[in-house]
Amino acid sequence: MADVLKGLEIKNMTDVSADLYFYGDIVSDWWGAWQNEDQYPDAIKNFLSQAEGKDLNVYVNSGGGSVFAGMAIYNMIKRHGEKNKVKVYVDGLAGSIASVIAFAGTEPPEIPSNAFLMIHKPWGAISGNADEMRKMADDLDKIQTGIMNVYEDHLAEGVTIGQVEALVDAETWLDGKEAAKYFNIAQTDAADYVAAVGDYLSHAGKLPEKFKSHQKQPEQTPKGSTPEEQAKAAADAEKRNQIKRLCIEGMTKGE
Repeated sequence: MADVLKGLEIKNMTDVSADLYFYGDIVSDWWGAWQNEDQYPDAIKNFLSQAEGKDLNVYVNSGGGSVFAGMAIYNMIKRHGEKNKVKVYVDGLAGSIASVIAFAGTEPPEIPSNAFLMIHKPWGAISGNADEMRKMADDLDKIQTGIMNVYEDHLAEGVTIGQVEALVDAETWLDGKEAAKYFNIAQTDAADYVAAVGDYLSHAGKLPEKFKSHQKQPEQTPKGSTPEEQAKAAADAEKRNQIKRLCIEGMTKGE
């Protein structure tokens, strides 16, 4: 577990402030953190414990992940902000549940004109009978209500929650200028960034071209591999990806 936690150590901590980065997926626990950049509630709890009494700079470039993990992280950061200043910067993308974390600060988040908020309906995977699937749909509606409650607290003047819900239902990608029309944010000039890369972007139906070019590429088999070896490598890679998706979705039945 030490290797998994290695990438989550606090960096850039001073006597008065600390920096927190969301540059990977939002996952449920350390076992789901397949990359050092992935974040999960227990790691954030430990981070905030060490940063007690300090102002917080939060940097976001994430395609999202587990709704429940993200909501827990949002609430923890909000509690930290009751006694300290918390400033959020969206460096590239605050997508899905990461768009909720973007509003965890004590002041409006800074979003450059070429960075994005992506908001959409929550989704989940389930297998079961008709009753279980109907319940899953009802549960997703309740989860969406919780997300909308956060958005409602950060609407721009004159904007209704119904307008934002229509954007959520349609899956909408808002750059900094567009996001400022709907939310109380500090829109800043365009900045250079590397688009967020994560498993959760692959589920978006309206993924902009600039993000597609930065998605993870399939693992390559060595040159000279036989067709059988190539097929086995592809099957093994897909199996690993499937296991990971099931483990870190955070919305599958039983979590």
